[in-house]
Amino acid sequence: MKIILNGKPVDISCRSLFEVRDKYYSSDCITILNGFQTSQDMTLNDNDTVNIIKKGVMPEREQLESLMAARHTPEVHKKVKRAKVAVCGLGGLGSNIAVMLARTGIGYLKLIDFDIVEPSNLNRQNYYIEHLGMNKTDALQSQIKKINPFIDVCCINEKITAENCTSLVGDCDIICEAFDNPESKAMLTETVIMNFPEKKLVCGSGMAGFDSSNKIITRKVMNNLYICGDNESEAKPGNGLMAPRVNVCAGHQANMILRLIMENDEP
Repeated sequence: MKIILNGKPVDISCRSLFEVRDKYYSSDCITILNGFQTSQDMTLNDNDTVNIIKKGVMPEREQLESLMAARHTPEVHKKVKRAKVAVCGLGGLGSNIAVMLARTGIGYLKLIDFDIVEPSNLNRQNYYIEHLGMNKTDALQSQIKKINPFIDVCCINEKITAENCTSLVGDCDIICEAFDNPESKAMLTETVIMNFPEKKLVCGSGMAGFDSSNKIITRKVMNNLYICGDNESEAKPGNGLMAPRVNVCAGHQANMILRLIMENDEP
């Protein structure tokens, strides 16, 4: 019988998942058959994909690629891996979006922000105490390396302006706007629409406070422009930016980016 075992084609005599595990690895490994983790022994068939991962050990690149492909299905994984996404602004939205995209297996992530991690960021942004004082780009890159060290991460530690915007995001297929500042949001949106009408732009607007999560939606505003949020709630005294709702909006943006990668342009 021929199967794919941790990314490599092998010819085996084993007939079950646990037989393969016990022959080549050990009984305390995690067993995954065709992308689904199972603690039960399963009958194997020709061309099955089997991943057997040692607990607490970083798999080799070939193993991780095989695992991700099996989880996503190979054709989905190929498209995700080919994608190039720029995340502009690494605050409450951008830091969480970047981590979600990394877990999805995006092949190329460009992280753009000029700021450092401060204590006030910890209530909603995807950083830890150990990151305080670090550039946000470097802090996120260190996290992504722990999630998937084989993702190509490009860090740009500078402020996006009308003058440098086109050169900073021009190499990416999808651009994610994740700024706090309304003027910066408008500048990026206008610059991308004017200079890159063929590129996809996913923006965030309205996610402050603790109002209903169901008010946060994804809308297609015009060709290649999508806005996620409730489009009305702004941060102000008594209605600050808080982790739950910010993460809901970040999830909308990350999911819309994934849908665009899969060539589905409807919200």
